[in-house]
Amino acid sequence: MEDNHTFLYFAYGSNLLKERLQLKNPSATVHCVARLKDYKLVFGNHKGLASDRWHGGVATIEHSPGDEVWGVVWRMNVSDLESLDSQENVTLGAYSPVELLVKTKGQDLNCRTYIMNSCVYASPSPQYLKVRWYLCVCETGISDLKIKKNK
Repeated sequence: MEDNHTFLYFAYGSNLLKERLQLKNPSATVHCVARLKDYKLVFGNHKGLASDRWHGGVATIEHSPGDEVWGVVWRMNVSDLESLDSQENVTLGAYSPVELLVKTKGQDLNCRTYIMNSCVYASPSPQYLKVRWYLCVCETGISDLKIKKNK
């Protein structure tokens, strides 16, 4: 956590999209791009149940020594924490919040993120296949998050 009023959230899936995250979490601002060491990105469904909204696998991470996941660190007000947990279906048991250390250029950050419980692997949802996320990291620092939609 960051301080008494804000926290850092590491997004690696659909919450890379600013418009999606800020819809219910208006305080979210991009802090930086970061990587999570010894994890990999996978797609699946909680207990194998595909949601009516996603129609396929959704993103989660799992421990995998030697792998890494790139994502965005958002700074958010603590007042948005309940909304973020709700978005990640924490009360339904779909995801659990965890605190993990992510690496940026020059520093390590302790961030909140979410890991799916009882994940059954599945092909990515069509929504994930429509949008590609590119994290542009240059030698002199973090440039920006580029989003390109397939045509």
